[in-house]
Amino acid sequence: GPSRSIVEAVGAISDALSKTGAKHMIIGGIAVISRGLPRHTDDVDATVWAESVDLVDLYARLASADIEGRISGALAFARKHQVLLVRHRPTAIPMDITLAWLPFEREALERAEQIDFAGIAIRVPTPEDLVIFKAVSWRDRDRTDIERLLAAFGKDMDLQRIRRVVKQFADVLDAPDRVAQLEQIVDKTRSD
Repeated sequence: GPSRSIVEAVGAISDALSKTGAKHMIIGGIAVISRGLPRHTDDVDATVWAESVDLVDLYARLASADIEGRISGALAFARKHQVLLVRHRPTAIPMDITLAWLPFEREALERAEQIDFAGIAIRVPTPEDLVIFKAVSWRDRDRTDIERLLAAFGKDMDLQRIRRVVKQFADVLDAPDRVAQLEQIVDKTRSD
């Protein structure tokens, strides 16, 4: 299972984000692991609905949970790039908190499910929304995660919705092959 330090860091960030009152969830590798798919991760990724959170207040709540900026000018960077780069001081685990503004992100936050992660209740995207997040990032490990999520949960997913949202992102990201590449993974998981 996940290391004690990862579990401690996840607990700290989940607790701090809960205290903001804003919609939030854990995304990335931890969300994949929480869905019962073992994998390695060295960091914690989260997202919070930006409209309902004050960055200075968020930063203060994180600080009270022993979470600090991991670059100088972390708040200014977050205002510019919509991601707060922080670190859990006791474990030195890096964390990225994405400020969510997009309609898909809002929908994913609304649909998020509470799930047990090594004894901690955390909010994570549905497997379907996790596939979409991974299809936007599209690194090698994201494609592997997509394949594993589809193999485990694909029969319960709305593939049309996934295709539609991924196409919207692909258009914005100027990645016209993304939907076809996703389709190859879908086909592969269906034939296995």
